[in-house]
Amino acid sequence: MKYTFTRFNKKFPSDNACLQYMFAQRYGRMKVCRKCGAAKPRYYRVRSKKVFECSDCGYQISPLANTIFHKSGTSLRSWFYVIFMFSVSKNGVSAKEVERTLGVTYKTAWRMAKLVRSLMQYGGDMLSGVVEADETFIGGYKRGGKSVQNKVAVFGAVERNGNVYTAKVRTTGARVLLPELTKVVAPGTTIHTDKAGAYRTLNQRGYNHTVVNHSALEFARGSTHTNTIEGFWSQLKRSMDGTYHAVSPKYLQSYLNEFAYRYNLRGEAVFPCLIERAAQRVA
Repeated sequence: MKYTFTRFNKKFPSDNACLQYMFAQRYGRMKVCRKCGAAKPRYYRVRSKKVFECSDCGYQISPLANTIFHKSGTSLRSWFYVIFMFSVSKNGVSAKEVERTLGVTYKTAWRMAKLVRSLMQYGGDMLSGVVEADETFIGGYKRGGKSVQNKVAVFGAVERNGNVYTAKVRTTGARVLLPELTKVVAPGTTIHTDKAGAYRTLNQRGYNHTVVNHSALEFARGSTHTNTIEGFWSQLKRSMDGTYHAVSPKYLQSYLNEFAYRYNLRGEAVFPCLIERAAQRVA
């Protein structure tokens, strides 16, 4: 289940090892050369460049083209290490930490972190079985109170013993939350929520809806509760405050994706999944 630093070091000891991995992922199953049509072509690494060359016609291919590593002057192994950092960190990785660890500029570190988060997109099946849904607000408190001013609304739904889905939303009204919910939760699912009015029509929409009344200090009634999604919110907010301190609403969704991605892969090693995604074409 674990992907340790020792394992990472053994598999990716150098830039060349990282480049060979990228080539194998993208072109390892190539049956004919795209240029000359040679069957089972043999490609050799061009030492002066990050490319491989066909032994028959000299046609060159780049394993890094149209990936997050494209046209980057940063060491490929440094990229792989940042991906490793994101995979093993429970509380996230800030650009300042990347800057200090790699010795790069903050601008480079911020771009690297942004592109690694772009790999962490939700791609699971629709949630089903028993699902908890809730909304929260992310942002600083107004001085002297707990106003929602300057906060960003976030919707979340989590399947018991399954995946979580999170999305930045405009408001916490039914017109916004219900389309988000129906997009990711399968019809016929049992949904547990609090008594927020946005969810009151779920039974009419083909869901089995039960509620807990938090305002009456009711946090569980048998198996009816929202403790799972509340626990996810708690971890998310502690990490946002402790690691990132403040996140722009413009980029908040990518941070939500980051924490949801790690949560959804909590039962397996995250790094192999991320590095495989990094080898895929993104542009």
